[in-house]
Amino acid sequence: MKLLEAISSLAGKYFAVWVICIACIAFMIPTPFLWLNGYITILLGIVMFGMGLTLKAVDFKIVLTKPLPVIIGVCAQFIIMPSVAFLLAYGMNLPPELAAGLVLLGSVPGGTASNVMVYLAKGNLPLSIAMTSLSTLIAPIATPLILLLLAGQWMPIDPVSMFVSITQVIIVPIILGIAIRKFFRTGVDKSLSVIPLISVLAIIIIVSAVISANVESIAESGLLIISAVILHNTFGLLLGYLTALMLGLDEGTRRAISIEVGMQNSGLGVALASAHFGPLAALPSVLGAVWHNISGPILATFWSKKPVVEKKENWSAKTINAKL
Repeated sequence: MKLLEAISSLAGKYFAVWVICIACIAFMIPTPFLWLNGYITILLGIVMFGMGLTLKAVDFKIVLTKPLPVIIGVCAQFIIMPSVAFLLAYGMNLPPELAAGLVLLGSVPGGTASNVMVYLAKGNLPLSIAMTSLSTLIAPIATPLILLLLAGQWMPIDPVSMFVSITQVIIVPIILGIAIRKFFRTGVDKSLSVIPLISVLAIIIIVSAVISANVESIAESGLLIISAVILHNTFGLLLGYLTALMLGLDEGTRRAISIEVGMQNSGLGVALASAHFGPLAALPSVLGAVWHNISGPILATFWSKKPVVEKKENWSAKTINAKL
């Protein structure tokens, strides 16, 4: 178990490196990875099941005791990111599939890796976890409606089918994970340290599958869509922070909202794009999986050197690793 814990810690620490390496390999030698495309949905379900195993009632306490920052953060996430994606898609004249894929990336909930980044950035971690959890739970309704409103001009949108997909891929595994934790708490607590390893492996496989299926498209429009993903993430981080600043929220909360708004559940974006739009539309989410895990650590490192005066709850590194 100690060996697995060490490997899991290493996998989480250098996640961005592994993602970049596998993306390069899959691009140069795509054939061995093509068969993995049929397992994207299953792999994402495994990641969300792991998230369910880590959730506890205390993670939702802030929603009841201090709901305003959570509501502000979640609203900012589902307004800023889709809107920025829409404007970038229009302004950069992206092809229809890529445009719809970028809007999809902006319309999915926050990713669990954002919790780790908020912790490293000395942000409001309870708020971060609550935002990730709440945005994930409302995604079956929010994501299809946003896509119908903003991406329908590029691709046909079936909100009911997408609602079912998100429920199957995210909500059911999370509920299953919560239930298993409730009835088998001791065993689950002993295995939490290896969850980052499982999540990292699943996302790496998802990235390799989509990259291998889109080699020609990446070669043709890679620079354009990479620029769009980087701009999308940058605007999300900046506007998330400015929104919290203008509303008078404290520094730790600003950092949490900034990172939560800017970092998306790119794995869900890949699964939904592959199932409802086509493999090319999954490309923005694949590139997002890579870039978000580069920009996130950079920003977290910058903020970690700037102390937050406001008092925050004490969360241990062990708790954070369990959340990844």
